[in-house]
Amino acid sequence: MQTKRFFSLLIIGISFYNLASAQTQSKNIVSWPKQEQQMKPWTRWWWMGNAVNEKDLSFVLQKYAAAGLGGVEITPIYGALGFEKEYLQFLSPAWMNALHYTVKKANSLGLGVDMNTGTGWPFGGPQVKPEYAAGKLIIQDYKLNAGEKLSESIKVKETKQEFAKLQALTAYGPNGETQDLLSSLNTDGQLSWSPKSGTWEIYAAFSGKTRQMVKRAAPGGEGFTLDHLDKPSVDVYLKRFTDSFENKPQGIRSFFNDSYEVYGATWTPVFFAEFKKNRGYDLSKHLKDLAGKDSTSETIARLKSDYRQTMDELLLENFTKNWTNWAHGLKSLTKNQSHGSPGNLLDLYGAVDIPETETFGSSSFDIPGIRRAPADVRNVDPDPMMSKFASSAAHTGGKTLVSSETFTWLTEHFKTSFSQCKPEAEQLFLSGVNHIFYHGTTNSPENVPWPGWLFYASVEINPNNSLWPHAKGLNDYLARCQSILQTGKPDNELLIYWPIYDVWNKAKGLDMALTVHGVDKWLHPSAFYKLAVELKKTGYSFDFASDRLLAKTEAENGVILTAKNASPYKVLIVPSCDLMSNETLENILRLANAGATVIFQSLPKDVPGLNELESRRAKFKNTLSSFTFSKVEKGSMTYKIGKGKIILANDVKSALAQNTIDREALIDSGLQFIRRKSGETTYYYLVNHTAKDVDTEIPLNTMGSAVILDPQNGHTGLASKLGNKVRVQIKSGESLFLNVSKTPVQNSPWEYLNKKSNPLVLNNPWTLHFTAGGPELPADQKLKKLISWTELADPKLAAFSGTGIYESHFYLAAKTAKEYVLNLNKVDESARVWINGQLVGILWSVPFEARIGKYLKPGNNTIRVEVVNLMANRIRDMDRKKIQWRKYHEINFVNINYKNFDASDWSLMPSGLIGPVSITPYF
Repeated sequence: MQTKRFFSLLIIGISFYNLASAQTQSKNIVSWPKQEQQMKPWTRWWWMGNAVNEKDLSFVLQKYAAAGLGGVEITPIYGALGFEKEYLQFLSPAWMNALHYTVKKANSLGLGVDMNTGTGWPFGGPQVKPEYAAGKLIIQDYKLNAGEKLSESIKVKETKQEFAKLQALTAYGPNGETQDLLSSLNTDGQLSWSPKSGTWEIYAAFSGKTRQMVKRAAPGGEGFTLDHLDKPSVDVYLKRFTDSFENKPQGIRSFFNDSYEVYGATWTPVFFAEFKKNRGYDLSKHLKDLAGKDSTSETIARLKSDYRQTMDELLLENFTKNWTNWAHGLKSLTKNQSHGSPGNLLDLYGAVDIPETETFGSSSFDIPGIRRAPADVRNVDPDPMMSKFASSAAHTGGKTLVSSETFTWLTEHFKTSFSQCKPEAEQLFLSGVNHIFYHGTTNSPENVPWPGWLFYASVEINPNNSLWPHAKGLNDYLARCQSILQTGKPDNELLIYWPIYDVWNKAKGLDMALTVHGVDKWLHPSAFYKLAVELKKTGYSFDFASDRLLAKTEAENGVILTAKNASPYKVLIVPSCDLMSNETLENILRLANAGATVIFQSLPKDVPGLNELESRRAKFKNTLSSFTFSKVEKGSMTYKIGKGKIILANDVKSALAQNTIDREALIDSGLQFIRRKSGETTYYYLVNHTAKDVDTEIPLNTMGSAVILDPQNGHTGLASKLGNKVRVQIKSGESLFLNVSKTPVQNSPWEYLNKKSNPLVLNNPWTLHFTAGGPELPADQKLKKLISWTELADPKLAAFSGTGIYESHFYLAAKTAKEYVLNLNKVDESARVWINGQLVGILWSVPFEARIGKYLKPGNNTIRVEVVNLMANRIRDMDRKKIQWRKYHEINFVNINYKNFDASDWSLMPSGLIGPVSITPYF
């Protein structure tokens, strides 16, 4: 009997336990996604001279992992003077051993490894013999009158072009007639032909070489730059890697290619044949126009548009897709910076696994407290719309990751604060980037004196940087952001066509490299750009579409589907453009017929290119004439076709509103945003880059319960929400995520800061003790008032870069407020805070505030603040004392304007905790 009773009670107990466990598990508590390796920031890892060894690699990789990095991207470059005996030849057995050790050690620490498929940039090296090197078109012209014979041989005149080959020789008569003269040329280059009447011009086209060498090459990587347009050349280039890898995967997550900087590469030997095959006519008959300097002729513009389209095809097929297929054969991905290429950037980005943009220079933000000295920044503003070319290619292709080379020349060397990094990274996030790569981290042996080895264009994010002890603050913030920005899919409602033919249709020049630095010429003047900027400011989200993308896009159930794994779009927008191919126009019609909504800002005017122009024009006009528009309200007209419709509206915003495509009105608050969707959950990323704090109720287009997630500190809480409006408090320079879900959640309420009382100013004396840095540790200080280290009496402090710890105490009569906020006010440059011995966290960016209520107690309290400053003052001191620390081959070390670096005349940078420090109670 007792036994039966025991088992009955046991079963009942187990049942109650299972019920309680099930109830706990059923609670829907919104939290941060689990952080995976690629969600942390990665860094470009410069191997100077390939002077690496297992001991030093192990040492630095452990430091990288401890600081919160997620991976490294190996890019070998030139080396440091005096260490030549330690150099490893690129891809040699010794180098491969170093690579294998790196991958094994990095993976054991939770780090991933990417690798540049080359050294320096662009791709090239010793395997690139002259026949495989980047090519250029050399055109020479001659004149002959009737009955005359050419006295000189037709041979290339440019020096150092011994490998140039004559590919075409065309004569142009006085009445526009042409004649191919190649068959009239003997083996010595003598022309056995003379015109019968009039004056003739003769144009000779040679396939020459740019002779560009790899920039910043590492030992074993020196050589000519590759001909990216020629598949056999690319295959030869990649074979060196295949052979060194023994055709086996190396544990490399992704192979990397830097921005296309193949200068003056206008040709490849197969260009004539490819042009005729793809464009349908013989380019060799148009040498005169191809060489022309005319910047207005429509005929020349059309010819050169065809030339540029052919170059685009060669680069896409022979290099980008070819290289990606090669990487996949080694179980790796590709990561490519397509900008700068002479092709359609959207397609080139879209042909790789991880499209990568870059920032170069710094942006100007209105956030109070962020330093921006004119002498310390380049006259370049990164354009977020430029970054959307990379993210659009990823989004429309259903790819998960969009990376960025981040912080290149953000400020002058040694003067970059984490506060300056934060909004620049946030601007990338707002453009769709979700995989930050620092530019960069130089591998530096442990025994190299401070400041260690450095790269000439980087923000030096490495263990020798005096900011390094607090790098985890920045890294954790980016990791939290990217954990959400890599979750689910982008939620953009608009697809905007990019009219590439308008870009290509220029009579001036030959190849057209679409560079980050050239956006003022090829991007900013366009109607496409102006419309995109206007729609973004209005509160719409969008991606860009190329002609190739539209060819494979489908419409179904009223939405537009660009790829199997891509998010659907509600509307296709065609901005005002002059030129559009018949094929693209027909694809747009096909989409509308299948149910898509298409808005034309204005109808395109003509077809691009030169071949069979009149017949293509006739077909184009006939197609446009089939658009039977009916007048609708507010200046827009609609043509209903099949299951969808085409709208003609100069005012695109009004047309969107009329078709119930709603903007996000939260933009009116001054906040910027992006959205991502994961199942039934929509994430909003909200950023305040205005000069004012935002405390308001913002309307959302997504209904459901809203949870606030603060990436600065990881806090979460259920937002106050009424209908579709959510209350947010975001100080200038801060950001928040909102998790909006139709499923009820059980998160604790978010603690809003409401009524504040007078702040408690911490004006008791402080002690200051220096714990790390150099060149020498200064003496301890007792401070009645917080001032910069550089204003204190100890002369060592003028040269000091490192870490100082402040300690003080304060009295709190009673702990009655709901929350207390610590404000350090001015910090140069980052602070780690403890209250009553408990770690509050790293305050690494403006506004240098933290909630500290849970750490306080009535009565006496202690505060400890660890501050790190910049490297600038110590570098200044070394240059004033003529201490040599810049000892590198090739470019050595330059300042932000690419002049010789010299910090000796710099002003001292303020350092330390400047304050005033205060604690504000909120009731």
